[in-house]
Amino acid sequence: MYPALDKPATEEEYIEETAEERTYRNWMNSLGVLPFVCHMYNDLCDGRILFQLYDYVQPGCVDWSKVVKTFSKMKANFQKIENCNYAVELGLKLKFSLVGIGGKDINEGNQVLTLALVWQLMRAYTLSILSSLDKSGKPAGDQAIIQWVNKTLKDAGKSREIKNFQDSSISDGQVVIDLIDAIKPGSIRYDVVRDGGSDEDKLANAKYAISMARKIGARVYALPEHIVSVNSKMVMTVFCCLMVVSLRRQTLDDEGDVPEFAK
Repeated sequence: MYPALDKPATEEEYIEETAEERTYRNWMNSLGVLPFVCHMYNDLCDGRILFQLYDYVQPGCVDWSKVVKTFSKMKANFQKIENCNYAVELGLKLKFSLVGIGGKDINEGNQVLTLALVWQLMRAYTLSILSSLDKSGKPAGDQAIIQWVNKTLKDAGKSREIKNFQDSSISDGQVVIDLIDAIKPGSIRYDVVRDGGSDEDKLANAKYAISMARKIGARVYALPEHIVSVNSKMVMTVFCCLMVVSLRRQTLDDEGDVPEFAK
């Protein structure tokens, strides 16, 4: 109709993503990586964002002289694969479990293997924050986090506890709600907490738990659905982020030395 006008750009294809993918993408963007991550597999395929994430996990671990930041037209694909190979190499140096993962897998957007790497980056980043609060600088392991959860609940007079991050009792959200109230007494309105008997109740509780966790300062990236389904990876990050808030509150309130996780 208007031949003098340029042909409009093709509408961006809508790509459905899982809750897990959305969580990882939101986490990466919250750190301010460039470029902004819109589609995880496409945007990670040249390795540049991965290096930024590594630098957040362990500042200084990336040898930027090995990273190709601007790709040449003739060698672009080769350079991107080389970047991804180096990204995998860095993961191995940080003791990530990357068996069977090569740079080409990341470059080609292999979803399972890319998720495996990104999860370990997110986990390492979350635990690095805990380590920064511990005088010994030792990383907190899963068992230390579980012990902290149960001790914090018990000290606050709460009856709930967890055995591990796969504990089915987590699904109704109430143990997370109790933990938030233990960290900041009086923050929870228990009159709005449901008994968790139905899926609807569980989701409502999980939404309230995530909302309140963020309200008290926890940088929670997990979604309510992760709690309901007891996604062990994401559940771990929820408890870890709450532990960070608790330890920071203790430090700011001068309530004594920050406990060492390794004890």
